[in-house]
Amino acid sequence: MPESSGVRLVVVHPDKEVLAQATAARLLTRVLDVQSVRSPVHVVLTGGTVGIASLAAVAASPLVPAIDWSNVHLWWGDERFLPDGDPDRNETQAREALLDGLVAEHGLPEANVHPMPGPTSVATPEEGAAAYAALLAEHAQGEAGGVPAFDVLLLGMGPDGHVASLFPGHEGLDAQGTTTGVHGSPKPPPERVSLTFDAIRSAREVWVVAAGAEKADRVAAALAGDPVTEVPAAGAVGQARTLWLLDLESAGATTATS
Repeated sequence: MPESSGVRLVVVHPDKEVLAQATAARLLTRVLDVQSVRSPVHVVLTGGTVGIASLAAVAASPLVPAIDWSNVHLWWGDERFLPDGDPDRNETQAREALLDGLVAEHGLPEANVHPMPGPTSVATPEEGAAAYAALLAEHAQGEAGGVPAFDVLLLGMGPDGHVASLFPGHEGLDAQGTTTGVHGSPKPPPERVSLTFDAIRSAREVWVVAAGAEKADRVAAALAGDPVTEVPAAGAVGQARTLWLLDLESAGATTATS
């Protein structure tokens, strides 16, 4: 898969707690900057330990009231195919960490929160993927590729180098269109819905957030440009900028900004 012509930056923080705080501050600042020049703002959220910790840090930030949340749309890069409200859903964890508070106290319209469908509303991951693709297309506003122009697309990275629900050697890596249903995920649960690489690479900025020594070799492999079939994170690139946000343990030997 071709790399973006945009800039790639690697930023290393001392530990995962600082990483979450810094990611939150960077995200809020980015939303404020975008709102000064265009509207609406589209942000894709991620789950995982650091991803949810970053959302909790957003909730605690004094910058939250400075944002016009009525013009912010929130999406997901992937979701476990589980019923609404299941504690293992990325959506459920994000609502508890941040979104419920934004809706109740800061003017985020519930209609601007766009969770991926699960078995509460659709029968299969493929139906969930199709429904999400249609919703993305509704908000694309003529953008090529059938998705909104995501201003920031956040991704975690697993110890195997996967991003969203795109796993090494898995058929989902070759999925066409904007979304895909996933079966046989090597990480439970086996059924999921995910954005495709085409959708991910349409984002203005892609931020990969990773922490922990167990991820260091895959971080290094992705930054070295190893094949996407082996390290899917290597294919997560943005149109204008790709930002790798790491802690010291996940950075390993990667200490310079590139």
